Formats: sequence, structure tokens, C-alpha cells
Amino acid sequence: MKQQFEVGDIFRQYGDEYRSNVVLSKEQLKVMHCIESCRTAVLGGHVEQCDSCGFLKNAYNSCRNRHCPKCQTLVKEKWINDRKAELLPCNYYHNVFTLSHALNPIIRHNKSVCFSILFSAAKETLQAFATDPQWRLVGTLGFISVLHTWNQKLLEHYHLHCVIPAGVLSFDKTCWNPARKSFLFRTSSLAKEFKKRYLKKLHTAYKRNELVFPGKTNDTSSPTGFNQIVEQAAKQTWISYSKKPFAGPEQVLEYLGRYTHRVAISNNRVKAIADGKVTFTYRDRKDANKKKKMTIQATEFIRRFLLHVLPKGFMKIRYFGFLSHSVKKELIPLLRRLIDPLAILPEKITETIPEMMLRLTGTDINCCPKCKKGRMVIIEDLPTPVLNTS
Repeated sequence: MKQQFEVGDIFRQYGDEYRSNVVLSKEQLKVMHCIESCRTAVLGGHVEQCDSCGFLKNAYNSCRNRHCPKCQTLVKEKWINDRKAELLPCNYYHNVFTLSHALNPIIRHNKSVCFSILFSAAKETLQAFATDPQWRLVGTLGFISVLHTWNQKLLEHYHLHCVIPAGVLSFDKTCWNPARKSFLFRTSSLAKEFKKRYLKKLHTAYKRNELVFPGKTNDTSSPTGFNQIVEQAAKQTWISYSKKPFAGPEQVLEYLGRYTHRVAISNNRVKAIADGKVTFTYRDRKDANKKKKMTIQATEFIRRFLLHVLPKGFMKIRYFGFLSHSVKKELIPLLRRLIDPLAILPEKITETIPEMMLRLTGTDINCCPKCKKGRMVIIEDLPTPVLNTS
């Protein structure tokens, strides 16, 4: 049987060495601890016994950390199921806003501020275009934005995925104005406006002394380094692109399942851990998206993974316009009536975790893995071990 490797294995083997040589944030230390402990005796659990053959097995608790490759499947499925109640009977667009890599040194130490600016700049850009008569819409957009911070090699690549119903609700809320079938807005125009708005907001944050620069002066009277970085970013062509429009709600759900709860790297991409090195697969976007392998030092792998730890409490999925939490309960039913009152849309389903796992994997997690006939029943709790801190 082929050996399976996990990010947790890397942290358990090389995490202590990395922590002893690198200063980490509280969030990064917590993520490492959670992934190292996930589904191990460290987090406790319970003992299950087959009610037919008596087979015993330990089942350990999950860490439930949002950066853990093991813990996103069930959370993702529940989230997608909830979104079914918000789907509209129309096409959807997928737009992506990408920040210039020149800004990485600033963003790295100011994630909360810079990511918040990313969301707000994208929101304002899209809504500004939606109100401009030249795009023949004039109304309020609704969209879901999902933050991603990595590329396939685990390096910094800050970008925002936006899933957008193909039209707007008129300002008087009496009609739905559908968008063009081929595109929502011209991407080159979006990119220019987005760049202008983002850099303006970044300048404002700097002037308000909201940005920090470890090891460097944060005196606003000496802005040379900051200005050089921003000027370099301003000279570059920023990328905003739109993928082929989704054909309907089912495709939207499939897309959301791939992107919303993704972490920097999944366990199935880790192919080898040996001699202080890690081998993982990646897609080479510059070579027809071919699947390739990369081998790097384990400490470098950990460094790259931890680049993508989000600030505590930061929301990486946000809702805007008529999909925002404050108005969607009122507006979604209205929009469905305006667009197509007879449309049949996917419905939310009510299911237990075992039922969900059976649907997703075809495996009945309550079935005895030994006799294949009995049911596994919890007979005893496994408490969390008391750690010796002396």
C-alpha cells in the first residue's frame, strides 16, 4: 500500500527545529500545534466498539482549525449546503482581483489592514461599474468574495475570487437588469480602477500610521521606502480577469466547493518526506498547467505554509450587495420572483455527519471496518492528556 503523507507529519518531524530558529506569531504557533495534534491522542477522543464482533478502535478529535488540511471537508459541505438557499436562477460570473507582488513586503507585516483594503477596493470597483450607464446595468450587484494568498508553489500570491450573479437589482427594487452573456465588465478597465482605489486606500492607511514595518522606521516623515514600493506597484499592470461564465447554479456550487475552504496545500499533494526535505506536486501555469513535482527543505516548506496563516478572527469569505447578511433574507426571494419565478433550484438538505460522509465518500463511517456488518458504538471517552509543563 502506498504511503500517505500529511502536512501534520512535516510539522511533527521538523516543527521543533523550525520553532527554535524562527520567531513566530501566536497565530502561526497555534496553527502548527493544531495541525500537529489533529486526530491524535493529544486532543482526546473516544473508544468505539462493534456491536456485532466486538472490534475496538480509537477515534481521536479533530483540531477544527481553518488552516488544517484535514478539517475543511465537513465545514465546506455545510457552507455549500447553506448557500443553496441563496442561489439565483441566472448565470454567474467569476472575477479575480490580484495584487501586485511588489506590495508583498508591506502586506506580509500588515495582513489585516491590507486584506481589508483588498475587499473594500474590489467591492467599490464592482459597485462603481454597476452604477455606470455605459455597462447597461445601473443597479446593485451581489457577490461573494473569497481571499486566497498563495500560488501552487506556496509562495505569496494575494488575490480575491468574486462569484457574481449576472445582473443587478434596480435601485427601486422593481426589476432585474441582466448582464451581457459574454462578460460582466471589461477586465482591463476593472484592473485599472481597482489598482487606483487600492493604492489610494493603502496611502491613506500609511498616513494614518496604521501600517507597521518591523526593523524599519515607521516615522511618516521618512516615507522613502514605502513610496518606492508603491511607485513600483503603480507602474505595473495589475491583473483582473474573468473566467468563462457559469452556466447555472449547479456549476456555481461545484466551483464554490473547490475554492471557498481551500487551504494553502492539501495533504494529497505531499508526496514524500525524507532527509529533511519535502516533495509536493504543483500545477505549472506557465507550462500548460502541467502537473510537476518540487522538492524543498522541510524548513522552507514550513516557512511557506505559515506565510498563509490569516490574522485571528479575519473573515476570508465575505458577502456584498444584495447577498450581504443584512438584506439577503428579504432580497433573495424577491430576486427569484423577478428573474424566473418558475425556476427549479437546488434545495438545502438536512443530514447527519455519517449521512454526509456516505454521500461524499461512499463510506459508512458507522459500519465496522472489520466484520462489515456491525455498527460502531461509543463505549468510552478518551480524555485529553495532561501535559507535563515542569
